[in-house]
Amino acid sequence: MARRLTLRQRIALAYSALGLILSLLFALASTYLTEDYEEIVVNEILLGQAQDYAERLRQQPDLPLPVTHRLSGYLRRHDGSGFVPPDVADLPPGIHEVDDASDPGKHAGVFDIDAGRLTFVINLNSIEALEDYLLWFMLAVVALGTAASGWVGWLLAGRTIEPVRRLSAAVDALPSRPQPTQLAGLVGEDELGRLAKAIDAYQTRLVDADAAERAFFADASHELRTPIAVVQGAAEVLLDEAGAQPALRRRLARLERGMNELTDLINVLLGLARRSAYFAGSVDARTLLEESAASLASAVEPRLVQIDIEATGNLRVPRAEAVLALRGILRRLLPPGAGGAVRLRAHGERIELHYRASTAPATPNGPDAARSDRHLGLTLIGRFAQHLGWRLEEEATETGEHRIVVRLPAESSG
Repeated sequence: MARRLTLRQRIALAYSALGLILSLLFALASTYLTEDYEEIVVNEILLGQAQDYAERLRQQPDLPLPVTHRLSGYLRRHDGSGFVPPDVADLPPGIHEVDDASDPGKHAGVFDIDAGRLTFVINLNSIEALEDYLLWFMLAVVALGTAASGWVGWLLAGRTIEPVRRLSAAVDALPSRPQPTQLAGLVGEDELGRLAKAIDAYQTRLVDADAAERAFFADASHELRTPIAVVQGAAEVLLDEAGAQPALRRRLARLERGMNELTDLINVLLGLARRSAYFAGSVDARTLLEESAASLASAVEPRLVQIDIEATGNLRVPRAEAVLALRGILRRLLPPGAGGAVRLRAHGERIELHYRASTAPATPNGPDAARSDRHLGLTLIGRFAQHLGWRLEEEATETGEHRIVVRLPAESSG
């Protein structure tokens, strides 16, 4: 598909077209006036000469007629005497342009007077040469006029669309979150100003809609957490009963794990839906990883999982949200009910999470390998990590080892 012209190019092209049209009109008008002026001059000269010699021939019948390189006169009397050149001898009375390829500027005037038929032949070769020169001059005027119009149009277009550029840059600089704008102050009170006012009004409506949406999610968050808290409380009470059967305890542990995960997912979902902005603070790296791995104890039997944490220094992250994201990543890193070794490393601006199963999977295409939620790019947790500015890199092997590298934004380490 052909590349579309920019607004400035279209304006310059319009100026060029206008210059071409005006130059052509000027050239045509000049050529027409020149031709018309030539005809007027020829008519006046020949008519003047005819009237003058008609009067003089009445007084002097033997008066010689002019014969020069520019003007020649011939008289054929009523008795048939008198010489007239063959190319003009048969012309009727009137002013004529003689068709002579060797002499393109020849005109003839034929007049019936008392003495006979008077013919004057005038040679305008110099005027014809001037017309040829004028034709080339008009072609140059058309070419230069078109080029000059395009150049002036390009310069004027730059100044004309400058307010459009300012408005476009201001709109491009707007954040993804709706906010009130005052774009109308950047441009004048014209059509562009009305467009800027329309954008300001639209931004105001977006701000109002965003506020209403935030209020809705706040209410939804409160109402969703209430029944979840009831279920979690009941599960904890039942788990604390000394007489609970081991099978029932396992089921209650799975229920508690599912409710904890559901709570985290609701927090993630609401955070993404509200497009919340989080502010990073300095957090001890080891403490952050310990809090994130604490959920593994309730997810599986502690004796089945070995957790190794190695971290020094501080990380600049939003603490609660970072724990929420890392906890969700660990849940997907560790298959439900499986054992193995989990290693957590934090150094520089990256966090590494390693999991090695205690036994290798039977086949590389087993149940765990087929789970789509093991790939975090399209999960809620993956999107939430990207919302925090994190970049996730995953690597899995057929030996049962799975590694996820979390690359934090610049200046996240301290």
